[in-house]
Amino acid sequence: MRDRRWWMTAAGSGALTVMAGAFGAHALGDTLPPKLLAAFETGARYQAWHTLAMLGVLAWRASLPRRGQLAVIRLWALGMLLFSGSLYALALSGVTLLGLITPLGGLCLILGWLALGVSAWRA
Repeated sequence: MRDRRWWMTAAGSGALTVMAGAFGAHALGDTLPPKLLAAFETGARYQAWHTLAMLGVLAWRASLPRRGQLAVIRLWALGMLLFSGSLYALALSGVTLLGLITPLGGLCLILGWLALGVSAWRA
């Protein structure tokens, strides 16, 4: 199977998204201040959307491989790690310096969408 590692990454990210959402809703709802809970939920939401988008690009790549698709997947994976990961860590630890990482993850997510546009344009 082509891109087996990336399919496994997307599957793991999807599972983690469900776990994070459930953890946020059931375990953190009454323990975190609203602002930190909102940050955690934002991380889960962005991870969910980008996991689904990654699956779409992987399916496109499986049927019609094009230059740039792998860059999209890599940027989104890094973006989810930095963006969602930093929001999860910030919410759970309260260490506000972790918020400095979040925009770097957001930039990777944005660059992934732009790379998708370029890849689609070239197709």
